[in-house]
Amino acid sequence: MADKVYQLKGVGYSYGTTPALQDFTLSLQKGAFYGIAGPNGCGKSTFLDLLVGSKDADAGELVFGGRPVSSYTKRELAKEVALVPQNFSIGFDYSVEEVVLMGRHPHIERFSSPTVSDWQRVHESMDAIGIRHFSDRSIMELSGGEKQRVVVARALAQDTPVLLLDEASSNLDIRYSLQIFNTVRRLVDNKGRTVIAVIHNLNFAAAYCDKIIFMKEGRVCEEGSVEQVMNEKIIGDVFGVESEVRFDTFSKTRQVSYRYGRER
Repeated sequence: MADKVYQLKGVGYSYGTTPALQDFTLSLQKGAFYGIAGPNGCGKSTFLDLLVGSKDADAGELVFGGRPVSSYTKRELAKEVALVPQNFSIGFDYSVEEVVLMGRHPHIERFSSPTVSDWQRVHESMDAIGIRHFSDRSIMELSGGEKQRVVVARALAQDTPVLLLDEASSNLDIRYSLQIFNTVRRLVDNKGRTVIAVIHNLNFAAAYCDKIIFMKEGRVCEEGSVEQVMNEKIIGDVFGVESEVRFDTFSKTRQVSYRYGRER
């Protein structure tokens, strides 16, 4: 039990009469990088919302750290789990530094001020994501990609054992996408953190993840190491596309190529 972070048994969740997750049974280990992949609308973001406690399961058991997720207060869970959401908006004219500092709020007592240690975490997180040079800029002035990097830094500043990423690089160019995934991979390797990331880019998933969880129609359809589950048959079954998976000598990882419907 000690090596388990999350355990889900028969978990279900519906939006009205529309099921989003069905009979979801899964165990997630400490110190691993999980990639969650599947077609649009298969329940990936809902799965993360349940893990972070922003939604409550309609059925089944969802346990974190040996306790039901529902038994944690929001503050307790925020000290353990940080989320980089798919969509981020803020209606106030905060500076970048102030937004990143929000990641420290679960650790700061009410009516108290940030400590030297809190500010150190904020600045380390901004440095890791490369945004320290615009720390004084208004969040309202930033591009979509810049905002996304700020939100990642905020989650890093939260300094939790578990980090959830919901398409954390969707608005970013390749350089900044690699920067984020390299940073997160180091947290797993050097600090034993657990990362659970929704990733549409299967090549990124193959390069960075220890295990892949393929979802389809609200269920886990395949789970295992990259070597076990990243193959043409499973990709075809999950996404309905033709692909070729091979070991790439340059990246030293499995990589996926697709057939685009053109005549050979």
